[in-house]
Amino acid sequence: QVQVVESGGGLVQPGGSLRLSCAASGSLLSIYAMDWYRQAPGKQRELVAKITTGGTTNYADSVKGRFTISRDNAKNTVYLQMNSLKPEDTAVYYCNVEALTSSYRGSYWGQGTQVTVSS
Repeated sequence: QVQVVESGGGLVQPGGSLRLSCAASGSLLSIYAMDWYRQAPGKQRELVAKITTGGTTNYADSVKGRFTISRDNAKNTVYLQMNSLKPEDTAVYYCNVEALTSSYRGSYWGQGTQVTVSS
Protein backbone atom coordinates (compact mmCIF):
# COMPACT_ATOMS: atom_id res chain seq x y z
CA GLN A 1 0.00 0.00 0.00
CA VAL A 2 1.14 3.51 -0.86
CA GLN A 3 -0.30 6.65 0.68
CA VAL A 4 0.07 10.09 -0.89
CA VAL A 5 -1.00 13.08 1.18
CA GLU A 6 -1.01 16.72 0.09
CA SER A 7 -1.08 19.75 2.38
CA GLY A 8 -0.64 23.50 2.27
CA GLY A 9 -3.61 24.68 0.26
CA GLY A 10 -5.82 27.57 1.26
CA LEU A 11 -7.15 31.00 0.39
CA VAL A 12 -4.68 33.65 -0.76
CA GLN A 13 -4.99 37.06 -2.35
CA PRO A 14 -3.77 37.69 -5.91
CA GLY A 15 -0.03 38.24 -5.89
CA GLY A 16 0.40 36.11 -2.80
CA SER A 17 2.27 32.86 -2.23
CA LEU A 18 1.57 29.36 -1.03
CA ARG A 19 3.73 26.28 -0.56
CA LEU A 20 2.22 22.88 -1.15
CA SER A 21 3.71 19.68 0.23
CA CYS A 22 3.12 16.07 -0.73
CA ALA A 23 4.44 13.12 1.23
CA ALA A 24 4.45 9.52 0.04
CA SER A 25 4.58 6.65 2.50
CA GLY A 26 3.94 2.94 2.74
CA SER A 27 5.56 -0.08 1.17
CA LEU A 28 7.84 1.88 -1.12
CA LEU A 29 10.97 0.47 -2.69
CA SER A 30 11.66 3.41 -5.00
CA ILE A 31 10.07 6.67 -6.08
CA TYR A 32 10.58 7.96 -9.57
CA ALA A 33 8.90 11.07 -10.95
CA MET A 34 6.81 13.25 -8.67
CA ASP A 35 4.28 15.59 -10.24
CA TRP A 36 1.75 18.26 -9.41
CA TYR A 37 -1.49 18.48 -11.35
CA ARG A 38 -4.45 20.78 -10.93
CA GLN A 39 -8.09 20.74 -11.88
CA ALA A 40 -10.26 23.81 -11.99
CA PRO A 41 -14.07 23.58 -11.99
CA GLY A 42 -15.34 22.51 -15.39
CA LYS A 43 -11.86 21.88 -16.74
CA GLN A 44 -9.68 18.86 -17.32
CA ARG A 45 -6.88 17.97 -14.95
CA GLU A 46 -3.62 19.45 -16.21
CA LEU A 47 0.04 18.89 -15.43
CA VAL A 48 1.53 21.84 -13.54
CA ALA A 49 5.06 20.65 -12.78
CA LYS A 50 7.15 17.51 -12.83
CA ILE A 51 10.43 16.56 -11.16
CA THR A 52 12.48 13.44 -11.82
CA THR A 53 14.57 11.49 -9.35
CA GLY A 54 17.63 13.36 -10.57
CA GLY A 55 16.00 16.75 -10.15
CA THR A 56 15.12 17.59 -13.74
CA THR A 57 12.05 19.79 -13.79
CA ASN A 58 9.35 20.70 -16.28
CA TYR A 59 6.59 23.28 -15.97
CA ALA A 60 3.39 24.21 -17.71
CA ASP A 61 3.84 27.43 -19.65
CA SER A 62 1.18 29.12 -17.51
CA VAL A 63 3.27 28.75 -14.33
CA LYS A 64 6.85 29.15 -15.59
CA GLY A 65 8.71 31.77 -13.61
CA ARG A 66 6.13 31.74 -10.81
CA PHE A 67 6.08 28.15 -9.50
CA THR A 68 9.00 26.04 -8.35
CA ILE A 69 8.90 22.30 -7.78
CA SER A 70 11.43 20.59 -5.53
CA ARG A 71 11.79 17.30 -3.71
CA ASP A 72 13.42 15.79 -0.65
CA ASN A 73 14.22 12.20 -1.53
CA ALA A 74 15.10 11.32 2.05
CA LYS A 75 11.57 12.30 3.11
CA ASN A 76 9.76 11.04 -0.01
CA THR A 77 8.29 14.52 -0.26
CA VAL A 78 7.71 16.93 -3.11
CA TYR A 79 6.97 20.63 -2.77
CA LEU A 80 5.39 23.26 -4.97
CA GLN A 81 6.28 26.85 -4.17
CA MET A 82 3.72 29.10 -5.80
CA ASN A 83 4.42 32.82 -6.08
CA SER A 84 2.64 35.70 -7.79
CA LEU A 85 -0.59 33.74 -7.65
CA LYS A 86 -3.41 34.66 -9.99
CA PRO A 87 -7.16 33.97 -9.79
CA GLU A 88 -6.75 31.54 -12.68
CA ASP A 89 -4.50 29.42 -10.48
CA THR A 90 -7.57 28.53 -8.42
CA ALA A 91 -8.00 24.76 -8.54
CA VAL A 92 -7.67 21.55 -6.62
CA TYR A 93 -4.01 20.58 -6.72
CA TYR A 94 -3.14 16.90 -6.85
CA CYS A 95 0.14 15.14 -6.28
CA ASN A 96 1.07 12.13 -8.39
CA VAL A 97 3.92 9.82 -7.49
CA GLU A 98 5.40 7.12 -9.68
CA ALA A 99 6.57 4.47 -7.28
CA LEU A 100 7.75 0.89 -7.04
CA THR A 101 6.48 -1.50 -4.40
CA SER A 102 7.34 -5.16 -4.00
CA SER A 103 4.64 -6.09 -6.50
CA TYR A 104 3.85 -3.12 -8.69
CA ARG A 105 5.23 -0.03 -10.37
CA GLY A 106 2.65 2.59 -11.04
CA SER A 107 1.17 6.01 -10.33
CA TYR A 108 -0.38 6.92 -7.03
CA TRP A 109 -2.58 9.97 -6.48
CA GLY A 110 -3.32 12.04 -3.44
CA GLN A 111 -6.77 13.32 -2.51
CA GLY A 112 -5.99 16.89 -3.52
CA THR A 113 -5.74 20.22 -1.75
CA GLN A 114 -7.80 23.27 -2.64
CA VAL A 115 -6.05 26.48 -3.66
CA THR A 116 -8.22 29.56 -4.00
CA VAL A 117 -6.82 32.87 -5.23
CA SER A 118 -9.26 35.67 -4.59
CA SER A 119 -9.46 39.14 -3.11
